[in-house]
Amino acid sequence: MTDKMDCGQAGKMADLADDPTLSRTLGSQAPHDGVQRLVLVTGPSGAGRSTAINVLEDLGFEAIDNLPLSLIPRLLDGPSRPEPLALGLDVRNRDFSASNVIELIDRLTRDPRYAPEILFLDCASDVLERRYNETRRRHPLSPDSAPAAGVMAEVDLLSPIRARADVLVDTSELSPHDLKAELTRWFDTRPNRRLSVSLHSFSYKRGVPRGIDMMFDCRFLTNPHWEPDLRSLTGRDSRVQDHVASDSRFDRFLQGVCDMILFLLPAYVEEGKSHLAVGFGCTGGQHRSVTMVEKVALALAKADWPVSIRHRELERRISAPSILGDASGIIQGAGRMRDAERGGTR
Repeated sequence: MTDKMDCGQAGKMADLADDPTLSRTLGSQAPHDGVQRLVLVTGPSGAGRSTAINVLEDLGFEAIDNLPLSLIPRLLDGPSRPEPLALGLDVRNRDFSASNVIELIDRLTRDPRYAPEILFLDCASDVLERRYNETRRRHPLSPDSAPAAGVMAEVDLLSPIRARADVLVDTSELSPHDLKAELTRWFDTRPNRRLSVSLHSFSYKRGVPRGIDMMFDCRFLTNPHWEPDLRSLTGRDSRVQDHVASDSRFDRFLQGVCDMILFLLPAYVEEGKSHLAVGFGCTGGQHRSVTMVEKVALALAKADWPVSIRHRELERRISAPSILGDASGIIQGAGRMRDAERGGTR
C-alpha cells in the first residue's frame, strides 16, 4: 500500500477528501509492446512521494525525482529506454502548476511512444499537519507560518491533478511497509505477475476506504455484537464466523460474491488491470465484514489468485494509529489459507 486551521479550512479539505468523483482509483493499465510506461508521481508534501520514488526504482523503474517540468520533454525526446520511467513532480519546482502538469499529461497521452499514468499520493490534512509538527519541518508553501496554511494551499493547488489521477493511494494510515506493498501490487514490472486482489473490512461509521473498486454491504447479516460471549471477539474467530454463517442468507451471499469476483478477474486481466480492491463493510467493522473477508480470501487463494487482507478497524483496535507506524496491515492470503486449513481460530 514512501515518505493524510481553522474550521473553514478544515471543512473545505474534508469536502474535497469526501468528493466521490475525486476519491477514486481508476486502475493501472499495462502499456502495449513498444510503448514506454511513464508514471508521474505527485501529491502533497509529506504524503510519501520520495519513498514512492524509491519503491518504484526497486521495482525496475528508472526513477528521477524533482525534475523541473520544462526538462521532461527534453528527457523524453532523448534515446529510448527499455525500463519504465517514474518521474517525481514537486510543488517546490519553479515551473510547477496544475495546468502545466495537465498540459504535459495531455501531450504525452497523444504521443504513441508513451503510456503515461499519474500516481497521486494522498493524505488526510490533519495527518499531514501532524507530521510537520512532529518533525518540526516547515511546509514549503508556508515557510513563515503554521503548516496548516501550507497544507491548505497545497490541496487547492493539487486538486485538478488529483482529479486526473490514474492511481490514488491514501497514505494517512499506511506504514512505509504498507505503502511499498501497495505500490508493488500496482506497479511491479517483474514478468508473469498476475492480477492481485486486496480485501478490506471496514466500519461504515468511519467511512469507506479510499481506492475501493467494488464494495459489499454486510449489515443485513446476523450481528454477533448482540451476543455477549461474542462481542469482544472478531470475525477471525471461528465462533464468530459460525454465528454469522448461521444466517440463512449467508451461504448464498458468500457464494454469489465469490462467483462474481472469480468471474470478473480474468476480464480485468484482459483489460490490463493489475490490482482489484474489494471492500466489505458492516456497522463496527469487527465481526460480519471481517468474516466475509476471511471467507472470500480463502476461496480466492484456493483458486490460485494472489490475495491480501486488510482489516482496518482491527488494526486500530490493536494499536492506535501512528505517523507511518511499524505495524503492517497487509496479510498475505496464501499464508492465511494455510492457517485456516490447519483449523486454527481466526
